[in-house]
Amino acid sequence: MNSMFTKIVRRVLGCILLLFGLNILLPHPFIPLPELPQSAAAFMSSLAATGYLLKTVALLEILIGSLLLFNKWVAFSLILLAPISLNILLFHFFLDASGVAGALIVAVLNGILIYKYWSSFKSLFL
Repeated sequence: MNSMFTKIVRRVLGCILLLFGLNILLPHPFIPLPELPQSAAAFMSSLAATGYLLKTVALLEILIGSLLLFNKWVAFSLILLAPISLNILLFHFFLDASGVAGALIVAVLNGILIYKYWSSFKSLFL
């Protein structure tokens, strides 16, 4: 579980989550937000209109990214991240295909780490 490859994947995924979580949460994004297609923009506007959902996801991304970077509760973090990365992937598959590469990176890195930490998840499937 602590091979150099696993450490690199864990740190890269942690950095990605931390950066994108902060980008959503901070009042002035430091990564410019791309122009979204109409359906994707309508979906994001409805999520933003709730007043809490995007902030909650951003806080979770920051928490998960920090836990991955500090190598704390990694298996728990990966379980929390699984539905988030799936939703990111599905959003880009169905609403904004231009960002699918980044979504695939997050999903693949999450999948690699779940595979590497599979011994921690075995008891969930017995």
